[in-house]
Amino acid sequence: MKPSAPSTPSATSEAVPARGAAALAASRAQQTLADPRWAEVQGRQAAADGRFVYAVRSTGIFCRPSCSSRLAKPENVQFFDTAAQAQAAGYRACKRCQPEAAAKPGHAALMAQLCDWIATAEDEPSLAELAERAGMSPFHLQRVFKAAVGVSPKAYAKAQRRQRLQTALGDAQEAPRVIDAIFDAGFASTAQLYRDSQAVLGMTPRQYRTGGAAQQIRFGVAECSLGPILVAATTQGICAILLGDDADALVQDLQQRFPKAQLAGGDAAFERWMAQVIGFVDEPTRGLALPLDVRGTAFQQQVWQALRLIPVGSTVSYSELARKLGMPQASRAVAGACAANAIAVAIPCHRVVRNDGGLSGYRWGVDRKRALLQHEAELAPQAPRVARHG
Repeated sequence: MKPSAPSTPSATSEAVPARGAAALAASRAQQTLADPRWAEVQGRQAAADGRFVYAVRSTGIFCRPSCSSRLAKPENVQFFDTAAQAQAAGYRACKRCQPEAAAKPGHAALMAQLCDWIATAEDEPSLAELAERAGMSPFHLQRVFKAAVGVSPKAYAKAQRRQRLQTALGDAQEAPRVIDAIFDAGFASTAQLYRDSQAVLGMTPRQYRTGGAAQQIRFGVAECSLGPILVAATTQGICAILLGDDADALVQDLQQRFPKAQLAGGDAAFERWMAQVIGFVDEPTRGLALPLDVRGTAFQQQVWQALRLIPVGSTVSYSELARKLGMPQASRAVAGACAANAIAVAIPCHRVVRNDGGLSGYRWGVDRKRALLQHEAELAPQAPRVARHG
């Protein structure tokens, strides 16, 4: 619907003679196409929701980047940092994607209540049940929940089941049998749990209860350009790349992670893996074509996946990374996930820096972080954002 003048943004002091309209449209289109936010709108990227909104001059409506409505012409698009700015400029919120919804008061408290319900419910609530309790449509709830919590309701419920299962398996008195722990954690069947056990626990439930017993982990310690390096792998892939100053300390670290696993030296195949890892540390631009056995919460895995998308030679700040994930207020949680990463370099948490570009903590030492970033900057001098080392 075309808004009536003069109350809409399309009827402004920018009015120009007809002969200049084409030139103005071309100029606006060029500005839009040059703006990196336009690519996110074209891709309807949900991760961009909350970072900005875009308005359409021809309709007088503003939307989220992920809105599924018909894509506007570039010359009609205008970007705003917040929904309030778009409304102040005279635009109306889209009824389909409700771009102002996440900013409404009370949503944070409501999402916290839903999280408590999911965490304590005997059976996992469906999206429809959650939406009914929240007084929203399922589509709207999915967006608001993800914006507030960082993951979808289903992913949050899965993480809660995992946490309950880990607790139950760790308490032999409360759930003396593995099957009791499985059902107490909320899994509908043993088949469901065992089918997903690698993703949920990183091993079978019985192996988890016994501290990784019967699980064999191959490992090796060598020297690389950063000093001693330990590489460890399960049958699923690389589960640890540890850096340090003392080889014995690295082995102790691995033992603490898998206290009852069978640690074994590497065979010929593992030695080739280890050589690839060491070569990757020295030359990260070549990539690492090896499977990773990544274990963590749903949020941690989301952060670690985002880390792997940061190009060699580039850095982002913790707050930037949080915004990319659609959680602008979660910079501290992002920093915590970076600190929990046990697969150095392959999951490049060293590419995250402070807002001023300075180096912050690194579990394997700030000096190593500085050396990694300086080396990567030399390998990729044309990278869009090279790390600063204040």
